[in-house]
Amino acid sequence: MTLSGITSTLGSALPRTNYEITLEAMRLQGGDFFCALTFPVGKAACSFIVGGWGGVVVGISSVNYADASDNETTRSGDFVDNRWYRIRVRVTDAKIEAWIDQEQMVELELKDKKITMRPGDIEKSQPLGLATFQTRAAMRDIRLRRLTPAEIAAAAAP
Repeated sequence: MTLSGITSTLGSALPRTNYEITLEAMRLQGGDFFCALTFPVGKAACSFIVGGWGGVVVGISSVNYADASDNETTRSGDFVDNRWYRIRVRVTDAKIEAWIDQEQMVELELKDKKITMRPGDIEKSQPLGLATFQTRAAMRDIRLRRLTPAEIAAAAAP
């Protein structure tokens, strides 16, 4: 199997908006994504991909049915093996934001956007999960917390 991971069993107990997930991820060996964090966004779900498409692509799969490699969130990163990267994803009614270490990689306004999962095995990661593709990885310090009213207001500000 080329895709492996873990999926939460919390289901309906998970927040669908106004929350933040943090974790640390490390690629041990391989050449593709070492962290696909799948998370709920309202009634939908999507994945924050770190190191996809040959080990360099970062972005959200999927936005308006386009993968992380082919939408407005597409970025590239230089990832080295055996180094911990701090991943943070924040979801509000207004947007999805994501960081690697201290660098903001995604700031996606949700108005007029269709958020979906990429079709295929990654859909098994819903509603909350972590996966790798053709890669061995380690993950630790996985945390989910609800945002405070002040954080929600700040995220909505222009």
